[in-house]
Amino acid sequence: MADILDYCEGREARSFKPGSVLIEEGGRDGKLFVLIEGQVEVLRKETQVSYIDEPGSIFGEMSVLLDMPHSATVKALSAVKAYMIDDAIKFLQSQPEIAIYVASLLARRLYYTTSYLVDLQQQAAGKREDLDLVDRILAQLVQKPDEPKAGKKR
Repeated sequence: MADILDYCEGREARSFKPGSVLIEEGGRDGKLFVLIEGQVEVLRKETQVSYIDEPGSIFGEMSVLLDMPHSATVKALSAVKAYMIDDAIKFLQSQPEIAIYVASLLARRLYYTTSYLVDLQQQAAGKREDLDLVDRILAQLVQKPDEPKAGKKR
């Protein structure tokens, strides 16, 4: 959402070098970031869970809204330019359009996370035949040529 950048006009833009940590997992600084340019990765327990490169992307919002430590680290993959908003709650309260945008962003994430969780639960329960089929195909691909195929006798 590039329009969000319009709401940040007049704020100081910060520059970050590749490898710089913008947000530290477990930290609690109350800052909100709006990406202007560059690429960042989101790491949870040192595993990349997301990659962000779209101008106007927001990060740090979960910690701010829930008043809890950051659940992930955000690290610059390239030179990054971003708005760093210290007064995040005040900023969101004064800009209802941004608050609605953040709410829809979080709702979308919840939708996809919930869908993914249901898929995993169904696969574990053997209810997702399409996922089970993928497992069977992968098993056959890694099977040695001289081994009998599952379910076939020589």
